[in-house]
Amino acid sequence: MEKTIKKLTLLLIYLTSWQEDVGLTKVQKSWKGYPFEVLDELNEEGYIDGSKHTKSVYLTEEGLSKVKELIKKYIGKEE
Repeated sequence: MEKTIKKLTLLLIYLTSWQEDVGLTKVQKSWKGYPFEVLDELNEEGYIDGSKHTKSVYLTEEGLSKVKELIKKYIGKEE
């Protein structure tokens, strides 16, 4: 069940994210409105990143790749 919660949290992070310019690149950012234990695990796995002192996180390239898989699995189509 914990794996499912982690996957769905990553998917929700993406679905509630916005794109933000950061220097020469753009990142998908989302608020940290999820259990910190799950956010910590997603960070350790390299799917999200961000300072512990901010209210938002951003999806890494690896995280965005995983989200594409999750969209196909849970939503049934690729965005």
